[in-house]
Amino acid sequence: RGDIAFDAHTFGYGRKDAPPVLAGLNLLVKPGERIGLVGRSGVGKSTLVNLLLRFYNAEGGRIVIDGQDIAGVTQESLRAAIGMVTQDTSLLHRSISANIRYGRPHASDAQVIAAAKKAQAHDFIVGLRDWKNHVGYEAHVGERGVKLSGGQRQRIALARVILKDAPILLL
Repeated sequence: RGDIAFDAHTFGYGRKDAPPVLAGLNLLVKPGERIGLVGRSGVGKSTLVNLLLRFYNAEGGRIVIDGQDIAGVTQESLRAAIGMVTQDTSLLHRSISANIRYGRPHASDAQVIAAAKKAQAHDFIVGLRDWKNHVGYEAHVGERGVKLSGGQRQRIALARVILKDAPILLL
């Protein structure tokens, strides 16, 4: 369902010579709830996301999703429940449809198009043409998506997470 709880969470990148980045953090995010993390650089916003994705493990306290401590699950199963779009999105050097399908490899063409429409990407996608004359959803995006603008890359990434339909969405 996507119920997330940071329970007395402490983290400091293993440093003993500096105060922790997060100290005794308690945060509850209920399914369907939308929150925004704001603050100046270095206060722990990205760290919080990286901990939720288990790029790092807790140094104190725990993170629980739907009543289950994430320390006891595989990274694969954890990340299957999370969809994420970063500010600086890179795409795969493949077609638009392959990039969107990365979120759900066996999705139909109709599902890919529906996700692109929800992400407001369909209109620019149908007008794309690559150097090999592939058009629309079959057009290739270039290395890391360089053939697209930053906003277009983000729309493709949004379509990917819409198609993935994970209970937790991080933007």
